[in-house]
Order: sequence, then C-alpha cells, then structure tokens
Amino acid sequence: MVGDKLRFRFEKTGDLRFLSHHDLMRCAERMMRRAAIPFKMTAGFHPAPRLVFALSLSLGIVGRNEVVELELTEPRDADAVLAAFRAQAPAGWNFHSVKVVPMKASAVARRIVYRIAVPDDRAAAVHDRSKELLASPEVWVDRYHPRPRQLDIRPYLRGLCIRDGAFEADLWVTGTGTARADELLKLLAIDDLPDAGHVLERTELELIDETPPDATDGPPTGPALTRRLELSPGTVPVDDEPSPTATWGLSPSGPVVE
Repeated sequence: MVGDKLRFRFEKTGDLRFLSHHDLMRCAERMMRRAAIPFKMTAGFHPAPRLVFALSLSLGIVGRNEVVELELTEPRDADAVLAAFRAQAPAGWNFHSVKVVPMKASAVARRIVYRIAVPDDRAAAVHDRSKELLASPEVWVDRYHPRPRQLDIRPYLRGLCIRDGAFEADLWVTGTGTARADELLKLLAIDDLPDAGHVLERTELELIDETPPDATDGPPTGPALTRRLELSPGTVPVDDEPSPTATWGLSPSGPVVE
C-alpha cells in the first residue's frame, strides 16, 4: 500500500490531552524529521508540514478515534510510515491505522460523539433533561465570537442519552458550525464534572467521504438560526468558540477547530 497522501486514525490520551493543537503540530514535525519521513511543507513566510487534522480537540479532551492526513513529497509504503510514527510518538499518542487516499481527498468531519461518565445519583436527571432537549424544537445557547448572539443548536443534536453510566452526545458537524460539548454539559447541569475529575472524551469522528449517503439520516443543510444577544452594560464577554469549518488544519486551505 504505497501512496503520497496518507490518512491516519489515532487516539490522544493521558497527559497528552493537555497538549494544545499547535504544540501537537510541532511535536508531529519533530517526529517526522526524526523518522526521516519526506513530508510536504506549506508555502509562505511561515511554512508548516502538510499535516492536517480533520477536527482538532479542545484542551483537556481525550480523542479516541481521531483523524490526521499527511502529504508526502514522494510515495512511501503506508505501513512503514505508520510504524515510524508509532516508534517516534510520545506516550498517549497512539496510531491505530493508516490508509492511502487520493491527493484531492479531504478529511471533512460529518459527525462526532462525546462521552463523559456521570455519577449514578445524577444519571436519571441527565436522562430526563436529554429527552427534553431532543423534544424541543429549539435549543438556544449564548455565543460571543465573532459577535454576541444566541444560536439554536437543536439541528446539530443527533442524539443525547445515558449509556453504560455515561452521558453521550451524538452531534452533526457542518461547514457552518456544530454544537459544543461545554454548551451541552451546561444545559444538562453537569458542567461541574470535568472539574471533579470526570474526563470528557470524543469517541467517534465520522468523515463525509467514509460514510455512505443516507437520505433519511444526515446533518442540517443550512446555518443555524441566530438572534440578538443583549449584554448588560459593562459586560466583557469571554468565549473560546472554535471556527465552524474544519477541513485543513494549519494549511493555507482553511482554519482549524480548537
């Protein structure tokens, strides 16, 4: 299996979940240089490896089935490159698989699943509240970047449930946005769990070009509804909202989701 563009599946766990996306990019470049992998670089004043994460993780979140693509300057055996990555990767960055993809292919996210353990005495309340949100025609959240507004995230909610002692959020991802894990934890009154030591995980990242079309089950086709958010005088909004589009990481083709 030889090619000049490779798509890897990996997990990011342990202390590595506290490493930012930019630091992970720098770590990856060092790994590839040590392994003598002939990777392409972007053009411009600040060239970077053509190493592209489909949807980068926010700080502190474990990724169980993440995706990254790498462009090479010459065809290489995919399994050999996978072995090189495994040999050079730090603890907590575990590469599961690799496949060759066409140079024009792009790892665009379609769907993601978040999971966090919930104490037994709070599971029933979370279950009931999840059913309420799914039954609601609209679910409004406050966002401040790039401008203060309220956003209806209901179209992005594919499923919310309690399963095996954990809350799971099954979310659509589109070119115009998605729901955020921290918003859902707040809506369900369990946003205190991460501070109490419960680790939030992204267990699934589904790509458009790896998913058969299904007319009965798919993401929304348009942007979410918004309405004006009135701020109190003197309020200084703080929002780390990611960019809604997630296709090309740090490459010139687009932004990352951080």
